[in-house]
Amino acid sequence: MLAKIQKWGNSQGLRLTKNLLADAQLGVGDEVDISIKDGIMIVTPAKKIRGKHSLKDLVARIPENYKTGEVDWSDPVGKETW
Repeated sequence: MLAKIQKWGNSQGLRLTKNLLADAQLGVGDEVDISIKDGIMIVTPAKKIRGKHSLKDLVARIPENYKTGEVDWSDPVGKETW
């Protein structure tokens, strides 16, 4: 596929077809990593981790002696039941 570099304000960009993005399993708003190797621009999907953190890493940061406890949310305000 041929594409043309276009100017948008002070930036330049490429317009990609919906089919091309679908083939690459990318969508609008997805982050990509752009690198140059031997004068060739390489665009690859960024590693997708929900919320920018992995659950495994977050759990590993919990101290071993951590104890959970109850939280008192006070008395009901509306029609909720406890």
